[in-house]
Amino acid sequence: MNLVIGLSLIILFAFGVPIAVSIMLASIIGIEFFTRLPLLLVPQQMFIGIDKFPLMAIPFFILAGNLMAAGGISQRLVDLAKSIVGGVQGGLAMTCVLTCMMFAAVSGSSVATTFAIGAILIPAMVRHGYPKPLAASIQASSAELGVLIPPSIPLILFGVSTDTSIGQLFLAGVGPGLLIGTALIVFLYLFCKMRGYGLEDHKDSTSFVISFKRAWAALLMPVVVIGGIYGGIFTPTEASAVAVFYALVVGGFYYRELKVADLWPIMRQSVISTAAVMLIIAAASLFSFLISRTGLPGHIAGWVTEVFDSPMMFLLAVNVLLLIVGMFIETSAAILVLAPILTPIAMQFGVHPVHFGLIMVVNLALGMITPPLGVNLFAACAVARISIDQMLPWLARFVLVVLVCLVAITYMPWISMGLVWLVY
Repeated sequence: MNLVIGLSLIILFAFGVPIAVSIMLASIIGIEFFTRLPLLLVPQQMFIGIDKFPLMAIPFFILAGNLMAAGGISQRLVDLAKSIVGGVQGGLAMTCVLTCMMFAAVSGSSVATTFAIGAILIPAMVRHGYPKPLAASIQASSAELGVLIPPSIPLILFGVSTDTSIGQLFLAGVGPGLLIGTALIVFLYLFCKMRGYGLEDHKDSTSFVISFKRAWAALLMPVVVIGGIYGGIFTPTEASAVAVFYALVVGGFYYRELKVADLWPIMRQSVISTAAVMLIIAAASLFSFLISRTGLPGHIAGWVTEVFDSPMMFLLAVNVLLLIVGMFIETSAAILVLAPILTPIAMQFGVHPVHFGLIMVVNLALGMITPPLGVNLFAACAVARISIDQMLPWLARFVLVVLVCLVAITYMPWISMGLVWLVY
């Protein structure tokens, strides 16, 4: 049965059937032809998969990110980042990375970050002499930080699917996010120096004091959300509702750029995004239930423990597997299907589930900037109005930078776990 389900998934993916529908159809084929279970189980298990309190954080964080993007946050964060690094050669490229790091702490979505920041910075970089494919590659790679720096929807999904503390996962995401962001900034500084890009970037630099005064309210949002969680004031799920309220107040009353007329399209877009994620979660729950009944996770665990005799080799194999999976399968679906299988095995090798969660999310985040299904690539191409093949020669450099960071995150647990150990 497992072989037929796997082949069904591959065939459906090959024909371009949406991820959620592919997973659901493959599961129905398995139930109908290889078990005596009634098809009534399909809606039951799908409902059980989404009937979890922590998942309420997803629509609220999506809505909060959309409200902040429409409320004038993007330009203010860009101006602040320019005031910090814009005065040096390559400052505009580094501004892109720094802005994405700040916006990631607001939106929690890499695609939202690509559109919100890319619409401002890709044209600006092109005007300053950066090749358009390079500008799009910088934006796509920087936006990857949206799934690492909390709040992060993939980290929420990992926590729900493996019963791991979402609060600890959020805290663990800070170190890897800062590492990758810093690595990208250092690389861009050296790259622009060597290639002669960004010689005029200093002309657009702004006063830090003025920029900070305009952006402080936006920067306070992650402080309120993360501080409230670790201060014991509210749970991560409740924090998502607080984020929505804060976004409404800041965008509507402080910056006064969020109008009543804007709320309907923002709500509509948030509902569409939430429905897509929730459908994947429901389908993946059905798939996981069926796979668990076959005993496949236990067989995989036994095979892995026989083949790999050390945590180092196991983590290397997992990294290779996840890098390949991330190229072809959407991040949310990959987490929901693979995390419940791989996490118990990782724990048998002595790997902390929070640390493994960050390894998994960083791996799958790389899939967002690698063809053929990298969502950040499509978003950056849409903003820059170029094709993916134009980006690939430039993109390879940034993928290598993130890969080096991934190796460090995998084999140096303190990068992820340092803050967790300090707080807990």
